[in-house]
Amino acid sequence: MPRPMRRDAARNRDRLLQEAAAVLTEQGLSGSLEEVARRAGVSIGTLYNHFPNRDALIDALVPQRVAELDEFAERAAAEPDSWIALSEFVENMLSRFTADRALFEAFTVEHPATSGLVQACSRGMTGLSAVLDRARRDGVLRADATDLDVVNLMWALSLLGESVGSPAWRRSLTFVLDGLRAR
Repeated sequence: MPRPMRRDAARNRDRLLQEAAAVLTEQGLSGSLEEVARRAGVSIGTLYNHFPNRDALIDALVPQRVAELDEFAERAAAEPDSWIALSEFVENMLSRFTADRALFEAFTVEHPATSGLVQACSRGMTGLSAVLDRARRDGVLRADATDLDVVNLMWALSLLGESVGSPAWRRSLTFVLDGLRAR
């Protein structure tokens, strides 16, 4: 049975996770681990004592992101109107992508993903596929719109949000959704 972590070590680990979430959100999956340690007020050695490599640190941050994606899918499933469910799911995902560079990169960039990121991406895609399938069954989504089409549009809007800011992608989303809607 492993020994319980000392209180100071547990505090250091918590600070490292908090600062890693901030740094990776700002800088992406290749964010500076030295910056994480500096912001947490510990040495880089302390960071590596808790997380032997970048993947271990990223994997420790994944559960919160997976929980957010699951929440988006649950809200969409609970929404009686399948078009509103789709619109809100896509908007929620885009809000997260434009606010969290690491999550955006995990979904869109060829990055050597950790097992946790693969899980997050898979759950996010499963949620999106379920929302799209329901919209297709209800006849509110264009029949020729594939899951990949919607992912590509989300990727493009995410890039727009990254380069010019939130209002631009939100305004453009209304046009994209209008184009996806069945007539």
